[in-house]
This record gives sequence, C-alpha cells and structure tokens, in this order.
Amino acid sequence: MINVGIIGGAGYTAGELIRILVNHPEVNLVWIHSNSNAGQPITAVHSGLVGDTDLSFIDTYNFDNIDVMFLCSGHGASTKFLNEHTVPESLHIVDLSQDFRDETNNFVYGLPEVNADRTKGALRVANPGCFATAIQLAILPAVKAGCIDGEIHVTAVTGSTGAGVKPTSKTHFSWRTDNMSTYKEFEHQHLLEIGRTINSLTPEGTATPDVNFVPVRGDFARGIFASVYFDTELTAEQLIALYKSFYSDATFTHVVDFDLDLKQVVNTNKALISVTKHGRKAHIVSVIDNLLKGASGQAVQNMNLMFNLDQACGLRLKASGF
Repeated sequence: MINVGIIGGAGYTAGELIRILVNHPEVNLVWIHSNSNAGQPITAVHSGLVGDTDLSFIDTYNFDNIDVMFLCSGHGASTKFLNEHTVPESLHIVDLSQDFRDETNNFVYGLPEVNADRTKGALRVANPGCFATAIQLAILPAVKAGCIDGEIHVTAVTGSTGAGVKPTSKTHFSWRTDNMSTYKEFEHQHLLEIGRTINSLTPEGTATPDVNFVPVRGDFARGIFASVYFDTELTAEQLIALYKSFYSDATFTHVVDFDLDLKQVVNTNKALISVTKHGRKAHIVSVIDNLLKGASGQAVQNMNLMFNLDQACGLRLKASGF
C-alpha cells in the first residue's frame, strides 16, 4: 500500500483528491493537514465524504509514515513549505500549485500524455494547471508535427470552482450566476507552462507558434471548454489521423467524432478532443473537468505513474451523462 499525506486539505482540489484516494485500492490515506481546521473531522469541511472516512484534520507533519505527499495549498505556498521543512529525500511529492512547473527543484512536469516516461519513478512531480491541461491537449499533436501556420487562438471557459473556495467580488454566486466575463486576456499565468511545452516539442527549423488565450468565467461550477483554432495545410483526414495517433496510448485522452459537451467529462478524469477543418482553419475542441483531469485526478494519475501502477488505478470515474 502507498501511504499518503496531504498538505492544505480544506480546498476544492483537496476534497476531490480525498474522494479519490479513500477509494483507491492501493492507497492508505494517513493524514490530512489544515491549520485552520485542525481537530475537525474531514467531513466537517467536505461533507460529501460522510461514510467514506473517519479522519480528522491535523496541524502537524510526520514525513516518516508516508510514501507520498500531495501539496494542495495556494500558489507560492509549496515553495515556502519546502523551504521551511526538511523533507526526506526519498519522499515522493506531487505539487498541485504552479510553483515548480518550470521543473526547478528536481520536479518533472506531470502532463502524462507527453511526460509519462519521465514521471515513472520520479520523486517530484509538478501537476499541470487546469487551463494548461485542456489547451495543451488541444494543440500538442499539431505542435509536434510542425503543421501550424502562424498563431494559435484559444477561448476557454472555466467553471467557478477554478477560482477556489474563498469567494471574491468576482466569484461569489450572486455575481457569477447568469453572467459571463473575460479575465487575464492574453496574459494568463498558464501561458508560461504552455509555452515551455510548445518550445520543447516544436521541431527544429520550425517556427514556434504564439498562443493567444482569452479565458472566460462560465456560469457553471466545474469543467473547462476550450475552443482552439489555427491555420494548417493538413486536410481534415490528416489532422484526425495525427491526433488519434498521438493519443493512441493515452489512458484518459480520447479523440472523438461527435460534438463535445462539458457533461461528457464532468466528474471524470477524461479529456475529450474533437478535430474539424474549415477551409485552412483547424478547429480543436477540448473538454475536461477542471478539478479532476485539470487537478486532483491528474495528480493521482501522476502518483500512479510514480509508483509504477496502472495510470487508471482508482480513477475509473463516471460522467452523469445528462
């Protein structure tokens, strides 16, 4: 069994992570840390876990009784935590913040569709961002093939859970419901990690395409719907064959021949991709659950790789279908 500890256990991603891990056949969830909720049962915060766990939050750390630690605190907190604590060199770490997505501090960037081999046996993995996951899955086959002419254009809509548990003037229910808005246009932080992966996959002698990204706040709780287009000389048949070949061994990413909806992936660790051609423009749609394939589900997928388990172990989660 893999003994697991979680830092920052009160947020949305931690709640989803706990939901997966308490039912994972190869995991023993040992402790869940939260300074603000120490002593309270996990179900006082994550009430949907009633009947699944009797654990309570703790405000102490014991690195010696776990094999892997998930860092679920906010951006910047992971760097601070590792700077302030002496973590055993043999302890596996999966970080869900953006702190180490540049692969500093011996972290591997954990996008399984391109880095599965590097993640296997790794000690430290930086989990990709939710937007970054959806967008990269939509463009990387074409990037690697060097078939993109000019720039990439992305509009991606995210659910309110992407903003975290703590409400703000732009995220609380009365403002967000029956509403939509753009934010961080052309400068979203996930562009940095997307750019790094593009640079690593672009064929030598081929121009590296720029990504124009407009994020949109959606009027729903969870999921990301990414609409991507770019110019290419490839035919529709060639594009579809390219994408299906690229993802032929992917455990959770599937290229489909039907129109996509968020409901097809919400509450699952799947990424669904559709590919169409309109004149010179390729239109790629990518849909994921931002809390699962975009966060906690992918984190467990990476843990499975780190411990040489089947990527799907504990992650066969079903969409509602309606």
